[in-house]
Amino acid sequence: MSSDNLVIGAALGQCVHLAGLDHFLRLCEEHGWRSELLGAAVPVETLLRRVQELRPALVAVSYRLTDQDIVPLLRALEEGAARLKGGERRWVLGGTPPVAAMARRFQLFERCFDGSEPLEELIAFIGGETTATAAERWPDTLLERVAACAPRPLLRHHYGEPALEATIVGAGRIAEARALDVLSLGPDQNAQEHFFRPTEMDPHQDGAGGVPVRRPEDLRRIHEATRVGNRPLLRCYSGTRDLQRWAEMSLETIHNAWGAIPLCWYSVMDGRSTVPFPEAILEKQSTMRFYAERGVPVEVNESHQWSLRDAHDALAVAMAFLAAYNAQRQGVRHYVAQLMHNTPPSTSPLMDLAKMLAKLDLIGELEGPAFQVLREVRAGITSLPADFNRAKGHLAASTTLAMALKPQILHVVGFTEARRVVDAEAVIESCSIARGSVDLCLKGLPDPARDPRVRARRRHLVAEARLILEAITRLGSDRADPWADAEVLTRAIRCGLLDAPHFRGNPHLKGTIVTACVKGGWEAVNPVTRRPLGERRRIAALAAGGQ
Repeated sequence: MSSDNLVIGAALGQCVHLAGLDHFLRLCEEHGWRSELLGAAVPVETLLRRVQELRPALVAVSYRLTDQDIVPLLRALEEGAARLKGGERRWVLGGTPPVAAMARRFQLFERCFDGSEPLEELIAFIGGETTATAAERWPDTLLERVAACAPRPLLRHHYGEPALEATIVGAGRIAEARALDVLSLGPDQNAQEHFFRPTEMDPHQDGAGGVPVRRPEDLRRIHEATRVGNRPLLRCYSGTRDLQRWAEMSLETIHNAWGAIPLCWYSVMDGRSTVPFPEAILEKQSTMRFYAERGVPVEVNESHQWSLRDAHDALAVAMAFLAAYNAQRQGVRHYVAQLMHNTPPSTSPLMDLAKMLAKLDLIGELEGPAFQVLREVRAGITSLPADFNRAKGHLAASTTLAMALKPQILHVVGFTEARRVVDAEAVIESCSIARGSVDLCLKGLPDPARDPRVRARRRHLVAEARLILEAITRLGSDRADPWADAEVLTRAIRCGLLDAPHFRGNPHLKGTIVTACVKGGWEAVNPVTRRPLGERRRIAALAAGGQ
């Protein structure tokens, strides 16, 4: 009987735990192996004898007791295996993390699994992957990576410690741990605004908000550090000024997986640069076009920026559509639609889901052969509790709800965000928490989108957002394409059609709108009565000079 595709498994010594070993053998069978389970509490001598008799290609050893107790068993096993005859075979061990760590000290085992590995890593081992072939399994473009990992969404996390060297070391550690698929670099604000104008930097702000990259070589070093483990894709914040020069540099240094650009923000609107309107919008559109001409996917991180300023949900939905529309008009073929949940924080899960579905409804109207949409979900950064344990629970729960949208990308937000900058360990742990939620969800979830309350809110928000879009069309009736016209969008901001409560006090903006959370969703409300206005009344009041 040929043993070329035979795997045998045994729980070693005194260990009687078979569940993990049995699951491993079943996975082997699903991928073309024949398997034989020797059972629980198998003595070393018995295992060696059966290996000699059956001559399997793979031997799977399981042990889930204490790490010290396995030491004499491993010594005897390694010595006995060296005396076996009958060709080459692979040995693998599965156990608790301490047991796996102990077993890695022995040369017998090709791999020691501790239960933290993703399913695709087990499958790769079963398929005979070696170190030399590992790199071939990790595509280096977004679309190829999405296809390779489906149905699991890619895991993305932002990262950038206040010191460059710490970030380089940490990025390598994250890649080696195979924690995520996309590492999103966050340069500090000095770099984002003044990278190409270093004399304007404030040295006292070095490291504020991210990693202080100062040369293209800094980005290359981070990229090189991540060419280990599962070789994650890298991407980088767009910069808040000189966006096209940032785009050029990020493609050259880290092979930016996709560009993330706002439509209106990073301007006088939020103070992250001093670029006025409409020039700010024109710059963003030009950068979208730069990426599109090179076939690079684009994300327009616009809609949630409004919700972070307590904008009402209908406006957030309208801005999600305008972001996608502008990307399409600039020639983008592959669009990443970011859907930030829990924003504003008081939003209920039901209303949150309805808002995201409404965004996708409108964006979906743009889809076709020349415009493909990838769904990216994430937790709201301002919604995370400061208590780490509660934050971990929030991260898991938010991930579970977001999986109802069947995302291709899951942007994980580190559980430490409310208290401190995420370091490499926090990134790895946060991604592990999210992966646990994803694994459970992929086994099958009820569909919360069918909830009648979600359906009603979804329809309502689509209808209200259309009223905003129609008002912009009327505002730009003298222009050929009002939704993509920087001057028309500037008019809409200045007149208050596009407005948020946090704009108060900004001389470039209106800032007169009042919003409130009503039954879990955010509405524009009458300043006196606090009752929802509805977009028809709100827009009419603006036209009449009210609000």
